[in-house]
Amino acid sequence: MFIKKLKTEGVSLRTIQVFLIVGVILVSAVVIFSTFHLSGSFRDLTETSEKQIELRKAARELMDASDYLTENVQRFTVHGERRFMDNYFEEAFKSKRREDAVAIMAKESASGKALQELQSAMSDSLHLMNREYYAMRLVTEALGSKDVPAEIAAVELSAADSAKSADEKLRLASEMVHDDAYYAEKDRIRTEMRASLDALEAMAYDVDESAINSLRKEMIFVRVIVLIAMFGTFVMVWLISRLGIHPLLNAVDRIRADNTIPEAGANEFRYLARAYNKMYDAYRSSLERLNFKASHDELTGVYNRSGYDLLFSSIDLASTCMLLFDVDNFKGVNDTCGHKTGDKVLVRLAEALRGNFRADDYICRIGGDEFVVFMSHSPERQDKLIADKIDSINAELGTACGDIPAVSVSVGVAHGSAASGAEDLFKKTDAAMYESKLRGKKTYTFYSESTVGREQ
Repeated sequence: MFIKKLKTEGVSLRTIQVFLIVGVILVSAVVIFSTFHLSGSFRDLTETSEKQIELRKAARELMDASDYLTENVQRFTVHGERRFMDNYFEEAFKSKRREDAVAIMAKESASGKALQELQSAMSDSLHLMNREYYAMRLVTEALGSKDVPAEIAAVELSAADSAKSADEKLRLASEMVHDDAYYAEKDRIRTEMRASLDALEAMAYDVDESAINSLRKEMIFVRVIVLIAMFGTFVMVWLISRLGIHPLLNAVDRIRADNTIPEAGANEFRYLARAYNKMYDAYRSSLERLNFKASHDELTGVYNRSGYDLLFSSIDLASTCMLLFDVDNFKGVNDTCGHKTGDKVLVRLAEALRGNFRADDYICRIGGDEFVVFMSHSPERQDKLIADKIDSINAELGTACGDIPAVSVSVGVAHGSAASGAEDLFKKTDAAMYESKLRGKKTYTFYSESTVGREQ
């Protein structure tokens, strides 16, 4: 339906322009929106990944902190150096990496099972600290340490342990943080930590998969929008070419061929075509209304000198080739056979010219036995074509026809692109024809600057 409307009614370029502007705005808006949305999806995916990394790091921090406490309490029970106990309490009450890890994970509402496992590990770690406090209390009692942390000072030894010797207390303290029961507690903490990390991995996989699926949908949407934009651009280019550029190029060709312009394409162009065609028809009618006898030779029916002058003043020299024909020994024909026979020779020549040249070419008798042919729409010299035409004419005239004797013509040829004006073109053509006469007649010469003539 749309294509049929294009062919019969046409579409306004103004309408196409409006649709083009609206289409570009809409597509641009959708592309911008989808780009921002896609950027948001990338940002969400990045933030999700960073958050998962932070949660896994927090979970590992709790285990690292627990191992750090274990390392220092074991070294303290073995070596009895105060700095190990200070390191222990620095981690437990100032650094607080375990508490921070739990707090970070608690902020994430989706942590669920991972948080539960981490809290269980934290609870077990705190419970294990009671055993570590007791061991450190035994060491401080054995060494007679003063100014111990309040948490250690608050620990009460059993009567049996209090009665032990210093060496026995040190040995018991070391056993408490190195025996199977202690490492069983540590293994339980590690198991809970691994469970927390596994839960985080599962949560990260689900979140990443959801984010990637969302991102994949966004990418598909963007691709669809880009394809729509490409298709829309193709349609617009096709419409502009179909309704504007193609009719314009076709019109230029038709004008060059001196024809009317087809009413096709956009409404505006159809209007211009109708206006041009009206002017063209008026122009053609005006030419046809010219007095035929005033512009045409009464004997031969071709243009006379007046028609020749009119044509010469209006043709496009740059695309015109001029040929000047002269009947060889025409005076002898008139003297021998009479003027009536001479007139028949001229009529026969005019018919031969009409038979060998196009309807668009102009044939003129400019005086006596001299004829001019304007080959229009010839942007360049066509030596072979012209030579064949002249040879054909001479062959036709070279055979007697009834009471019409055989004759020949000498021809000069010049192209308008090589002339500075109409007068110069005629001079060059006349010089070329004269050269043909000098070379023996029944020949033709193409004018050139370097040499006037050329052997047939």
